[in-house]
Amino acid sequence: MELSNKTARQIWEDVKANPSRARFGYGNRAVLVNIDLQCAYTKVDEFKTAYETDPRQIEYVNELARGFRCLGWPVVWTHVAYTDSAEDAGVWGTRTNTPDSLQNIKHGSRRAQLDDRCEVDHARDLVYCKRMPSPFFETPLQSLLVWHQVDTVVITGGSTSGCVRAAAVDSLSRGYRTIVPEQCVADKHESYHFANLTDMMLKYADVVDVAETRKWLERVAVEQGK
Repeated sequence: MELSNKTARQIWEDVKANPSRARFGYGNRAVLVNIDLQCAYTKVDEFKTAYETDPRQIEYVNELARGFRCLGWPVVWTHVAYTDSAEDAGVWGTRTNTPDSLQNIKHGSRRAQLDDRCEVDHARDLVYCKRMPSPFFETPLQSLLVWHQVDTVVITGGSTSGCVRAAAVDSLSRGYRTIVPEQCVADKHESYHFANLTDMMLKYADVVDVAETRKWLERVAVEQGK
């Protein structure tokens, strides 16, 4: 094992600065999957489970969502919520049992609500409740992607080290080009955040500047005359 005195942030900066790093690239048709941008994880003034990395994260996500809708591409928002019994959280909900515990995010609660800054088009967007880290697990996401003939998955939300990483691994495992706009994901601690950006970049996804993804959407829109 290689040893280093560098921080996770420094290692990420080194990886990001490598001009010869290999890329998966964008495909022909994409889905935008916005993971768990719900109050439990975004309202830092209300809940101690919440976190913020880039203050403009949700603004950037909304911009991407508008670009996807313009192209007629699917936009998905996920959130986690559980029954009163918490049995649908399974073993994941057994380590702790406090008001802040995962399994105590209940259906219809403030913690389960999507952040009101999220511009969700309820007439067009899909909103999925998931119970485990990956948005692919026991949700209709895979069927949606098949229907739309998607070959690229763009992932936003949180946490970088948890559900975003799980989504990236599952996306790649299903054969999709996987894109993670850096400013659109967040985590509780910078060490987890940057370590997982590094790991995703080296293995599972293209971690890119959100401006790159916006420009790609704009270029496709021009090509399609939209």
